[in-house]
Amino acid sequence: MKRRFWMAVSLLLIVTMVLVTCGPTAAPTAKPTEPAAVQPTAAPAKVTLLWGFWGSPEEKASHEQVAQAYMKEHPNVTFEYMFAPWDDYFTKLKTVWAGGDATAIPDVLFLWPTPSYAAKGVLENLTPYIAKSGYNLDDYWPYLLDSARYNGAVYGLPRDIEAHALYYNKKLFDEASVAYPTDAWTWDDLMAAAEKLTKKDANGRVSQYALGMEGGKWPIWVGQAGGMVLDDLSNPSKCTLDTPEAMKGLQFFYDLMDKGYAIRSATLSQQGGDAGVFDTGQVAMIIQNSSRVSGFNANANLDYDVAAVPIPAGGQRWDMNGGAAWVMSAGGDNKEAAWEFLKWLQSAGGGETLYTKKGEIFPALRSVASSQDFLGVPKPANRKAFVLGAEGAKPGGFGYFPEWDEMSGSAINPQLDRLWAGEATPAEVVPGLCEAVNKFLADNGYPK
Repeated sequence: MKRRFWMAVSLLLIVTMVLVTCGPTAAPTAKPTEPAAVQPTAAPAKVTLLWGFWGSPEEKASHEQVAQAYMKEHPNVTFEYMFAPWDDYFTKLKTVWAGGDATAIPDVLFLWPTPSYAAKGVLENLTPYIAKSGYNLDDYWPYLLDSARYNGAVYGLPRDIEAHALYYNKKLFDEASVAYPTDAWTWDDLMAAAEKLTKKDANGRVSQYALGMEGGKWPIWVGQAGGMVLDDLSNPSKCTLDTPEAMKGLQFFYDLMDKGYAIRSATLSQQGGDAGVFDTGQVAMIIQNSSRVSGFNANANLDYDVAAVPIPAGGQRWDMNGGAAWVMSAGGDNKEAAWEFLKWLQSAGGGETLYTKKGEIFPALRSVASSQDFLGVPKPANRKAFVLGAEGAKPGGFGYFPEWDEMSGSAINPQLDRLWAGEATPAEVVPGLCEAVNKFLADNGYPK
C-alpha cells in the first residue's frame, strides 16, 4: 500500500515537471526602444534669378519692392535685374538671346507681344509647368490668355489687362456747368460735353481741350462699333478696317480731333502725354487704363473720378483684350526656380496683389479685381468703371500671329497717324491701308 502511494506521488511530480517545462514561457522584459535620430531637413539650394523688365526708375523701384517681398518668403532666392527704358529694353534682349550665354539671359522677364517671341524659340512653353503644378488659369479674364498663346500653348501669363475708363476733372466740369459722366454715357453724350468743355482764346486757338487720348487707343472706338482689324486674329486673310462698323469707330475719333475737342496725338506727346495734360488741367478728360491712378492720387489739388468709356447708341462695351506678360526664357539656367517665382508673381496674395495695392495695374486675375485690394481703394470712387471695361474686353484690336507687330508697325500705324495729325480723312486713308495689309499677309503666306 505504501509502495503504491509513493509511486502515485512520484508520477504526479513527473507530470507537474513536464507541464511546467512545456508550458508558455514568460516574455522577457522588453528593452526600451530608442527614438530614431531626426534627420535635418536640407535647406533649399541658393539660387539667383535674373529678372528683366522695362520702365521708369520709379517702376524699377516698384519691381524691386516686389522682389523683396518674394525673398522674404523664399530666403534662398536672390535677384539681379536686367532693366532698361522701353526703347532700349528689346534691343538688349535680342543681344543677350543672340549671345546664348545662359547667365546673361533673364530667367523671368516682362514681354510684349508674346507670340512673336515664342515663334523665334526664345521662350519656354509654360503649359507643362502649369499642368504639373495645377496652376489655375480659370481666374483670368476671358480671352486674355489668347494674347500669350502660340500654336495653342501658353508662353506667358499677362500681369494686367487693358481695362480703360474715362477720367474726368470735376473742377473743369463744374466750371463749364456740365454734369459728371456716368457709366451709361454714349458717344453723343461725350460729344455734347466735349463741345462745352473745350475753350478757345480770342484767336481761335484751343486753350483747354475736352479730351486727351493716345492715338494708339483707336481700337476701342472700332470695337465698340462692332468692327475688327482683321477677319481672323490668328490666321488672317484680309484687313477689315474698311467695313462700315470699323469706319464708324475711326470716324468718331477723327471727328473729336477735327473739331478741336480732342488734343492731337503729336501735341499730346509734346505736352507730357495724357497724364501731363490731365494733371495740369489742360484737358478735362482722358481715356486710359488704371496705371494713371497712383500718380493722380499723389496730386492733392486734383479732384477727379472715373466712369466707363462711353459707347455708341446700340453698340457694345468693348475694350482691348491684352496685356504685357511675364514669361520665361528658353535659355535660362534656373527654370524650376523661375517657374516658382513666375507663379507667385501671378497669384492672389503674391505679385498680383502687391502691384494692385500700389495702384499700378488693373489685375489680370478676376479674384484680385473683385477684392478690396482693388475696389477698397478710396480714390477714384467709381473703380468699378475699370471692371466694366475688363468685362467688355474682347478680341479684335490686334493679331495673335508672330508677324503682327511688324505688320502693324509698317502698314497700319503710320497710315492711321495721318488721321490723328489731320492730314487725311478715314475715307482717304483706309483703302490704301487695307491694300498694304492684304499684301503683307499674302507675302507672309497668310492664311496658312
